Amino acid sequence: MLIRSSESALLVIDMQERLVPAMLAPARTIRNTKTLLLAAAELDVPVIVTEQYPEGLGATVPELGRAPGATVISKTHFSCMEEPSFAAHFRSLGRKQAVIAGMEAHICVMQTAASLIEEGVDVFVVSDATASRSAESESACIARLSAMGAGIVTTEMVVFEWLNRAGTPAFKKLLPLVK
Repeated sequence: MLIRSSESALLVIDMQERLVPAMLAPARTIRNTKTLLLAAAELDVPVIVTEQYPEGLGATVPELGRAPGATVISKTHFSCMEEPSFAAHFRSLGRKQAVIAGMEAHICVMQTAASLIEEGVDVFVVSDATASRSAESESACIARLSAMGAGIVTTEMVVFEWLNRAGTPAFKKLLPLVK
């Protein structure tokens, strides 16, 4: 199935100051997440940004800025859907698709995606905007979520599926981000 901008929400999980430096390929992950945030803003895709225990892990990295219209939710549960404020906000959006970028892939991303799949949400994990501290953990996450039915996608796949067609003002604005 295709990822539709009118049916999806972008979830940016725990890309925080004290967590990012420990990840594999943090620059790639941040760059691709920023592209997703810009595309979401252009195409009216709601965004939820989470911060795992921000008192200890810090705020979302400044490179991502504050996405316009994004809701930022602090949490202590690994699965965002176990955090009552997150679950209530996500459900209130009425979206049946979740596009997920974040850290750590094998912990908070995996558990959030699994919880959403259990609720019948179509989940798409953006592999080039998701990271762990080790390649083994990243691979295990992707394999497990794929077996559970999550779509494993890239940033470009998401942007072009959200755009749906060429020649629009949004296409012209977003094309330089993925070239």
